[in-house]
Amino acid sequence: MAALHTLWLGLALLGALGILQTQAEAQVSPQPNFQQDKFLGRWFISGFASNSSWLREKKEHLYVCKSVVGPMADGGLNFTNTFLRKDQCDTRTLLLQPAGTPGYYSYRSPRWGSTRAVWVVDTDYEDYALLYTSGSRDLGQDTHMAFLYSRAQTSRAEVKEKFTTFAKAQGFTEDTIVFLPQTDKCLE
Repeated sequence: MAALHTLWLGLALLGALGILQTQAEAQVSPQPNFQQDKFLGRWFISGFASNSSWLREKKEHLYVCKSVVGPMADGGLNFTNTFLRKDQCDTRTLLLQPAGTPGYYSYRSPRWGSTRAVWVVDTDYEDYALLYTSGSRDLGQDTHMAFLYSRAQTSRAEVKEKFTTFAKAQGFTEDTIVFLPQTDKCLE
């Protein structure tokens, strides 16, 4: 149970321990002229890539999930994520704090006491968004994840290809890229 909770915190954008400056971080930057107000609203997390073997091993228990993004008074983002876990809908809230350049945030997990860097790397605001997270966990292990957010429950083939290209450019391989299957639960 705790493992799936941790998994969804990561999938829903984040989770583990302390921001580290790594080679992978040097390869990403927020979308130029990021417009946070256009990014708000309902999204679906339809794909991810991760260097965590544990996360990839749990992929058969994961489905597309809903994320509602709202503004915070400090300029950050409130991600309310609803996902299917053990045949029930579960909801988690992630509070992303602004970390400088628009589109660049940090997230601190109260459960783990860890911080992750989060970038909105590319979005057209109406169809898709590519997000990237980086941090470290358990004994300083660097963890990196890329996410495909879609306004529709099913991502178009061109968007999946764009995500795959982005993920590979960050060093992820085919076997670390996962497109989540559809579910009819917890998405309304």
